[in-house]
Amino acid sequence: MTPTTAPPPHSPTMPATPVTSASNSSTTLGSPAHPRVSVLGLGAMGAVLAGTLLAAGHPTTVWNRTHGRADTLRAAGAIEATSPAEAVSAADVVIVCLFDHASVHQTLDPIATHLAGTDLVNLTTTTPEQARELAAWSETHGIHHLDGGIMSVPEMIGHAGSEILYSGSPEVFGRRQDLLAHWGASTYLGPDAGRASLEDLAILSGMYVMFAGFLHGAAMVASAGVGAVEFAGRAAPFLAAMTGGLGGLAETVDARSYAAPGQQSLDFSDLSHIVRASAEAGVSTEAVQMVQNLITRQRDAGFGTEGFARIYESITDTTSRSHR
Repeated sequence: MTPTTAPPPHSPTMPATPVTSASNSSTTLGSPAHPRVSVLGLGAMGAVLAGTLLAAGHPTTVWNRTHGRADTLRAAGAIEATSPAEAVSAADVVIVCLFDHASVHQTLDPIATHLAGTDLVNLTTTTPEQARELAAWSETHGIHHLDGGIMSVPEMIGHAGSEILYSGSPEVFGRRQDLLAHWGASTYLGPDAGRASLEDLAILSGMYVMFAGFLHGAAMVASAGVGAVEFAGRAAPFLAAMTGGLGGLAETVDARSYAAPGQQSLDFSDLSHIVRASAEAGVSTEAVQMVQNLITRQRDAGFGTEGFARIYESITDTTSRSHR
């Protein structure tokens, strides 16, 4: 999965929770409290998802396209299947955490008949439309589908602060809520299978633009011999404080109250000085020019005295022609 607070580790890790004797019973039948689980995909995130369920006492079968990824899990009591068909045949719940939407279909299409009647939880990062397509495909094959967006890095899974967004079948979410809770807080967003993906990617868009802005600033000060670590020490507290303003921006956008008093105007928010300083420092202006372009579109339309939040209208107006 994509990180939300820190880069993922270079190799899969087991959860911090000790593996109990119950987790070594993967060969036994599942129970209502500990349904049998199969996890397809043992990347950094998939391995931790599987390990957390194993530690919680769920009979766990795992499969990965590349051999050798299951060694640690197998030593802790998991069964390593030699094929996806073998993996799902032993499961009440199938967890999918693969590379992308195409790899999900490459893995599941040949075994669709084996999945009929099974609860399928897809935690692969996909677009909303891809999630909806998988839900429709699942319904065609009699598979009960729930989609998820993981708002955590692998190290957080099973610990405070971990959250996964879900959408799709309310029956699957209700039936498997206790199992899902082992990974962290579970937030159900409704029956639209694409909703979890939409919110996941929307939040990540804010993260990546913020990271790009920070790295742009680091490149600027590097021209004066300032290291990125030194710069981060000054930038991080300021950026963290600025997130306190998100709620106010959201209220302004929902009310479309861009002309309300007390806002920083678009004229004042002009970033041409930052663009120029970036060029003078010899760094690319792309990151800040993107924001400047959004500002300019609204100013050119006559809204320079209105609040900065009005760039939302530039973002939602993909035609660049109509401005509310």
